[in-house]
Amino acid sequence: MRVFFTGGAGKAGRHVVPYLVEQGHRVLNADLVKLNHPDVHDLRVDLTDAGQVYSALTSRAGYDELDGDKPGFDAVVHFAAIPAILHTPDAECFRVNTLSTYNVMEAALALGIRKVIFASSETTYGVCFAQGEVRPEYVPVDEEHPTVPHDSYAMSKVCNEATGRSFQARTGADIYGLRINNVIEPHEYAENFPAFMEDPSLRRRNIFAYIDARDLGHMVDRCLRTDGLGYEVFNVSNDDMSVGIGSSEVIERFYPGVEVRREMGETETFYANDKAKRMLGYQPKHSWREVLG
Repeated sequence: MRVFFTGGAGKAGRHVVPYLVEQGHRVLNADLVKLNHPDVHDLRVDLTDAGQVYSALTSRAGYDELDGDKPGFDAVVHFAAIPAILHTPDAECFRVNTLSTYNVMEAALALGIRKVIFASSETTYGVCFAQGEVRPEYVPVDEEHPTVPHDSYAMSKVCNEATGRSFQARTGADIYGLRINNVIEPHEYAENFPAFMEDPSLRRRNIFAYIDARDLGHMVDRCLRTDGLGYEVFNVSNDDMSVGIGSSEVIERFYPGVEVRREMGETETFYANDKAKRMLGYQPKHSWREVLG
């Protein structure tokens, strides 16, 4: 497919874009920062400017397309965003993330692109960036869990989900939101996970979960290859927890009084990914245990 990818130079994008290229997709990176991948053209775009977004979505994917007809894009993958709170003032985080998402969706659908995949977040469940400790209403956390966040970043993601749902209702296109858990790059296992083994409480705000950046690429590819779902949101995580203790100890130490909705395996993630497996054929392959044993 021909994919217009926003934010390809970000922490997630710099792994997802090369994965998509390896799967045979043609990708244009629309970003304020260059990815510098040999097979991906970088187009500098301010996504908060609606005119720039419309123009970019009619662009070629590279200089090689100057000969012959100018093809359009088959799909948009929108990952660009202020990546968390405390990178900008809260109001700016909310403005950039919501306005850019509206502009991307409006332009893509107006230009006849029938698939939009956008990055939502684990933060929508209100745990990650809450002031003080907030526990899930139940575990494992699935897509039916309430999304009532306290912070500007997560608020922007909940608004973006409403924007996606509204555009899908208006157009009938496929719009899939990915509630991505904490993205982990391969080198971070050796660097960061020993501390998580020593102190599991460091992973409380991430619901003790994670998503390997390579498996996130697989998830995006499965979304590109799965048509006809309309509007859907999916949790994105790996199959196991990001701590060395078992699920029974996590429940006892961190989730006393929290409803446990089903029996859980001792290393099973508390951030349920069953829906993505069932509807998309998602099958994550990686684990920190391959590195640390």
